[in-house]
Amino acid sequence: MSTRKSKGALLLAVILLIATQGFAQSTVDWQLEKMPADLETDYALSALPPHLRSDATVYLLDPGKGYYIAHQGSNGYICFINRTDWEWAEFRQDLATPISFDPEGARSIFPVYFDVAAMRASGKFRAAQVFDTIKNRIIAGIYKAPSKPGISYMLAPEMRVYPGTPDIKEPITISAPHYMLYASYLTQENARYKPGTDGLILTSPDDSILGKGKDPYGFVIVLSSGTEKATIVEDGKDLLKRLAAYKPYLKLEPSGEQHHHGN
Repeated sequence: MSTRKSKGALLLAVILLIATQGFAQSTVDWQLEKMPADLETDYALSALPPHLRSDATVYLLDPGKGYYIAHQGSNGYICFINRTDWEWAEFRQDLATPISFDPEGARSIFPVYFDVAAMRASGKFRAAQVFDTIKNRIIAGIYKAPSKPGISYMLAPEMRVYPGTPDIKEPITISAPHYMLYASYLTQENARYKPGTDGLILTSPDDSILGKGKDPYGFVIVLSSGTEKATIVEDGKDLLKRLAAYKPYLKLEPSGEQHHHGN
């Protein structure tokens, strides 16, 4: 082999090695750690009011496959721990949000979470590819808005979440039990009296991605009252201790204020 050809082959090998390493480094964060099943189950169920828990379906996360049914319920409600928010187009290790849906939400909203988890677990998708896939499926009508009013309970004593829209990248650990009422395509403009007034608490992160008024998965948030929140935290004190012992970022500060922690 000539010197020129040898140098060319060597250069190609180096380029391929760099490209391969770059891909590996960008995707190494896809693999989640498996949460202990008993802790994950109790944490997921804490999203629901106590009277709905025993007959609810519980989904747990297999980091290598995605969500699976650990307990088949009979009342139509489901609960799970969300570990990936596709709208943020990043894979983090430190998100943990207990969510529950009524039968309508289980039918129409949960499939998005299910598919996101499966794509991440496969190791074949970068976070940006998951983002594009879900966005395009919503636009194409593969994922549909709830067909009737319904409710998602998020009554856990704590959650590890992003505190706002996808431009805010740092998650927080906070105690903010609340109810979420389905509000497909509702805009901030139509959720308040006039500009400058508070209006309803509306969460619609997909608006910034799909366009104003085009989010099928918007929610009106109703926060638990002070007394109800105090009862939830008291009832969940043993769970809070177990979560804090499991991961430092799941430790809720005594004041209940936000807790920041890196990825």
